[in-house]
Amino acid sequence: MGNVKNERMLDFIFTGSPSFSARAGILQTAHYTVKTPAFMPVGTGAAVKALTPDDLRDSGVEIIVANTYHLYLRPGHNIIKFLGGLHGFMNWNRAILTDSGGFQAYSLMNTRKITEDGIHFKSEIDGSEHMLTPELAMEIQSALGSDIAMVLDECLSYPATYEDTLRSQELTTRWAKRSKAFSGREDQSIFGIVQGGMFADLRKKSAGELVDIGFDGYAIGGLSVGEDRSKMLEIAEATVEFLPKDKIRYLMGVGKPEDIVDAVAFGIDIFDCVIPTRNARNGTLYTWNGSIAIKKSAYTRDERSLDESCKCYTCRNFSRAYLRHLWINQEPLSFRLNTIHNVYFYQELMREIRRSIEINKFDDFRKEFKNPIGGDEKCGQE
Repeated sequence: MGNVKNERMLDFIFTGSPSFSARAGILQTAHYTVKTPAFMPVGTGAAVKALTPDDLRDSGVEIIVANTYHLYLRPGHNIIKFLGGLHGFMNWNRAILTDSGGFQAYSLMNTRKITEDGIHFKSEIDGSEHMLTPELAMEIQSALGSDIAMVLDECLSYPATYEDTLRSQELTTRWAKRSKAFSGREDQSIFGIVQGGMFADLRKKSAGELVDIGFDGYAIGGLSVGEDRSKMLEIAEATVEFLPKDKIRYLMGVGKPEDIVDAVAFGIDIFDCVIPTRNARNGTLYTWNGSIAIKKSAYTRDERSLDESCKCYTCRNFSRAYLRHLWINQEPLSFRLNTIHNVYFYQELMREIRRSIEINKFDDFRKEFKNPIGGDEKCGQE
């Protein structure tokens, strides 16, 4: 084709007052209109674990995340393309964002090598050798047909020296240029990923270079990799200052409820994390009155629903005693019912955040919000 992609492949319109840092808006993608701030459940291998597409829609999910690296290895992007793209393959008619695979390469510390060309790695499935380049990452995502594609980036371990972080940040910029130059789908948006580790000046440098290249939206990557919460929020907030106000801002891999609320306060629009789904399978369930470890013996005879204010399928139909019974016996139904609830809780959290922004009451909501997190607090992979 030879054509450089148009800069704007999607529309973002404010519905809450843009004069405040916390933003509410409408993100129009090729497949669906997404209300922001939004939380994206993680469907790494073309499925959100334990849930059907109908479960997701019933919870109000409008956009999910799938992963380039995993789908490239199995079943293969060309197979998915043949079967109608990712939307048709998984019967999901709403929006999809695909990660490029950079974070997965980061997690393969002992089996990958970073060069100017890309990421050399061995398959975790069969040990075969591969090289993921910026161009291949875009080619895979084009075949998958996601609404939003992410550029390939390098995610560093924490801590990292200034020199290593500068080298990595500059490599990420060069890869971003190559990704933008790839001739892909006209109905697919591309997001750049700001890197720069824990160094504010490198975050500013990275953001400025990506804005100069020009992307449809901007993600903040390389956080929640071992640093403490205050440092993560500090760097994310500082980075936002260097991103365009009229473009979507995505904080990658950050998903504790209290972190989402704080990040919305300084202007983040979309989030993803495995916390709600993974913790559901581990028996940690969220309510507006705090988290519940359903395995505890205190729930053996508890006839109450999990959260009396919740309208999800699980809370409308089952008691805490029954949910405990399922989890103690490791019944597959436990994973499904727990995940339905946690995903619904996260979507309800986002609905309440959006409503509070639109009526100019977000600061009050933030002050009153109770920390419902428990269990495994790292995002990571599904």
